[in-house]
Amino acid sequence: QLQVVQSGGGAVQAGASLRLSCVVSGSRSGGYSVAWFRQTPRQAPGSEREGVAGISSDGSTTYAESVAGRTTISQDYLQMNMLKPEDDGTYSCAAVRMRWLRLVPAEYPSWGQGSQVTVSS
Repeated sequence: QLQVVQSGGGAVQAGASLRLSCVVSGSRSGGYSVAWFRQTPRQAPGSEREGVAGISSDGSTTYAESVAGRTTISQDYLQMNMLKPEDDGTYSCAAVRMRWLRLVPAEYPSWGQGSQVTVSS
């Protein structure tokens, strides 16, 4: 089982940048994929976490339309620029021990503890 520890987050003004870090351990071969998800106040209670971005073990990336063009993912971090109030939420890093790029929470068995991001206008 992979272990995931994340850090970063906090309160920022709209238009600012933020970097969330994700450290994945427990992979002897180094082959794992990482994705970021968020739970936002706009979502209905009980809704599934929303996929933000993913990077597979071969370096391929995918981004949600709402963050594409202002977000960069690596296996170690998620960099978000030009933050908007609608980016508010709890961000979680997740990992899976295979080459994977789908942003479906149930397909990732290992999760970080979550980081709060608050964006004020």
